[in-house]
Amino acid sequence: MSLATQTVAESAAVPEDVPRRTWAAVFALARFEARDLLRYIPVLVTLVLYVGYTAWTLFHQQDGMEAFPALQNTDRGTQSGPLLLGIALFVCVNRCTLRSRRRGTDRQFDVLLMEPWRRTVAHVLSVVPFAAVTALVVLAEFTRQALRAGAVGHGSLAELAVGPLYVLLCGAFGVLLARLVPSTFAAPVGVVGLFVLSVFLTAGTSDAEWTRWLPPIVGEEGGNTVLPSDLVGRPAAWHALYLTGLILLLALVAVLMSGGRTLLLKAGAAGALALTVAGAVAQSAGVPPELAAAREQASVSPQRDESCVRRGGSTYCAFPEWTGRADAWAGVVDRVQSLAGGPAARQPLLVRQRFEARYGLSGDAAIEPLTTPHQVTVGTRWGGNRVPEFAVAVAYVLVAGDESKGSELCDGRVVTAMWLALGGDAHPMAGLANARIDDSVTGAASVLAPTSGLSMTAGQTDVVRELLRRPRGEVTASVKRHWAELTRSGVSTDRVARVLGTEVPKGERDCAQG
Repeated sequence: MSLATQTVAESAAVPEDVPRRTWAAVFALARFEARDLLRYIPVLVTLVLYVGYTAWTLFHQQDGMEAFPALQNTDRGTQSGPLLLGIALFVCVNRCTLRSRRRGTDRQFDVLLMEPWRRTVAHVLSVVPFAAVTALVVLAEFTRQALRAGAVGHGSLAELAVGPLYVLLCGAFGVLLARLVPSTFAAPVGVVGLFVLSVFLTAGTSDAEWTRWLPPIVGEEGGNTVLPSDLVGRPAAWHALYLTGLILLLALVAVLMSGGRTLLLKAGAAGALALTVAGAVAQSAGVPPELAAAREQASVSPQRDESCVRRGGSTYCAFPEWTGRADAWAGVVDRVQSLAGGPAARQPLLVRQRFEARYGLSGDAAIEPLTTPHQVTVGTRWGGNRVPEFAVAVAYVLVAGDESKGSELCDGRVVTAMWLALGGDAHPMAGLANARIDDSVTGAASVLAPTSGLSMTAGQTDVVRELLRRPRGEVTASVKRHWAELTRSGVSTDRVARVLGTEVPKGERDCAQG
């Protein structure tokens, strides 16, 4: 073979090898840029805080309501953790993308085999490891909650994907901003602008569903209500599609602005735009009529969807995801009922799970008390303050007969009901504080319950506090012996105090007198 022929053959072979080497160089540059991002203090600090705090919550013993998570709420709870990490990546990726411009090395890069648009691709890919770490943290956080003995419900994979997608979105937007506005001051201004925009979209002047779902993270937190998984009704899958399309669109527009004008990139950008629009339109459709009807039925006629089990002499009816809580509810009922006297000590109760679902996840409407005798409402949350609140509901049903009369207990029966609710608690004084709206153990206060609560005067609080400090067996025997008198309508707090052998309160005693 002549020298000329060999030269021609080698020249012809070079173009076939260039794409392979170029993409290998892109991935190598992406790995370098990912490592370089860790040198930036904001990224390193926010990453350590995010991972460290999540790890601490995973291994830290959680009590109260945290020990009884609803997984359909837990999946949304993983979305707020990466917020600061995403902002830090947005600023630092933008700065990394502008490094060659700040240092005047663009002309040197122009002589390299890698085109400018491929370097843009590398900057976008440099965020992928941080999104992968976020995904692992999210998975660990959700798995830990799902393995808790008190966990109920089902999570959504689309909701869990929001955290990692948010990190990718911040990185892609940081690169795009660097191509649109090649200034290091643009990123800090962009953070402020995005914050103002998110506040406007969230609070807004309009209740339009399409504006509410435009931010990457859309939180919906109610008060004490947890809806069953099939009644949550969030367009999580469409929102994940919207975020995916938006990430691809921002990244591909940045690549196009860097000179990548190939037909494939243009088609990809058009496809990403179509994905974004499709997701945005679908996620803004609002609550479907069938979901609204299901929420209505669950709120008005929960018995149609509930399953009932018997524990002891009482019946416990709950939605399918909560049937495993019957034993915990029965433990509270048995504890309260063991302190009662007369027919109440053997009275079968019907405990029914109830909630208000017609206003969605953000609604926190009060639940109307049941008027049927010997029926008690229990909510969808459990643990912490919810336990003494449920005990209060059981107690005043045993004392007054039904839930609708709970607000009428303005006399000495309040003392009897509160003793039943708290007398058998392992920590009765803590239970007293947890059951009251102001967490106090002195003075007048309102007592919470799943439906209507009670009102305690300062005098009634003093009597209850003294009873809780005395030997449980002594008070229990006295309550059982004088049950008929202690539960008689109109009995005064003075009389209850004398019968139970406590100091008679002075001054205002019953709410009917005040």
